[in-house]
Amino acid sequence: MSAPSVAPALVALGLAPLLLGITNRTKAAVAGRIGQPLLQPYHDVTKLLRKGAVYSRTSTWVFRAGPVVALAAVTLASALVPFGGAPALVAFPGDVFLFVYLLAVSRFFTVIAALDTGSSFEGMGASREVTFSTLAEPALLLGLAAVGRRTGSLSLSTMLGGMTGNVWAQAAPVLALVAAALLVVFLAENGRMPVDDPATHLELTMVHEVMVLDHGGPDLAFILYGAALKLWLLGALLVGLAVPVHGGVPWVDAVAATVGMIVLAVLTGLIESQMARLRLVHVPNLLVGATVLSVLALLLISR
Repeated sequence: MSAPSVAPALVALGLAPLLLGITNRTKAAVAGRIGQPLLQPYHDVTKLLRKGAVYSRTSTWVFRAGPVVALAAVTLASALVPFGGAPALVAFPGDVFLFVYLLAVSRFFTVIAALDTGSSFEGMGASREVTFSTLAEPALLLGLAAVGRRTGSLSLSTMLGGMTGNVWAQAAPVLALVAAALLVVFLAENGRMPVDDPATHLELTMVHEVMVLDHGGPDLAFILYGAALKLWLLGALLVGLAVPVHGGVPWVDAVAATVGMIVLAVLTGLIESQMARLRLVHVPNLLVGATVLSVLALLLISR
C-alpha cells in the first residue's frame, strides 16, 4: 500500500459543504427554480459561527458538548477514508471498524444532546434516529465485510484502493449489491429522502432536523458542518467502491473520484425531487432490504 496521504482528509474538510450546494441546486433545477448559490452552505456555517448561542437553564454540559464531540468524531473519521486512489492519512488493519464506531460516537452525542433539552419533540426525533441507525449499521458493516472478503483486507485504504477494473470484471454482481446497499445507507444515515426530508419544517415528520431545534450559533454551525462532512465520507465510500481506480496515474483517479462525488450529489438531488418520503413504518423495510443485499453479497463472495 502507498504511503499515507493527508490529501483525502483535506479534500473532505474543504469540499464537504459543496456536496450540499450541488444537491440543493439540482433540486431547484428540477423544480424550475434558480436555487441558492453553490457556496451557500459555506456562508451558512460562517454566519452561524459569528453569532452567539442561547442555552436553556434546564440543559446541562451534555447539551453544549454534543455538537463539539460529534464534529470531532466525524473529523477523526475523515482521516480514515481514502479518496481518488490516495490512501487515507491513517490506515491499519481493522480501521473500518474504527470508522463505523466514530460515526456511532457522533450520532450518540447528537442524540443525548437532544435528550438533554427535555423536549418531547427532540426526544421523538432521537428515538427515530437511533431506530433507523440500528437497522442501517448492519447493512454498512456487512457490505464492507463483503468488500474486505474480496480484497483480503479490513483497511479502508486497501479495500477501496483495490477496486480496479479487473476486480469489477470478476466480482461485478457482488460489488453491485454492496453499492446498492451503501446507497441506501448513505441516504438513511444522512437524513435524505426517502428516509427523511432535510427541508421539512413539520415537526411530526422530522427525524434528524428535530434533534437540533434548540441549537444555535456556533453549536448549529458545528452540527451543519459535521453533517456535511458525514455526507462526504459515506459518499466517498460509495464512490470509492463504484469508481474503479487505475493505479499509476494519480490525477486520473483523483478526477474520476471527484466527478463521482459530483454525480452522487446530483443523484441525491434527483432522488429527493422524484421520490416522496416513506411513511415511518416503511423505513425499516427499506433498511432491512439493504441489509439483505449486503448479506447476499457476503454469501456470494464467500462461496
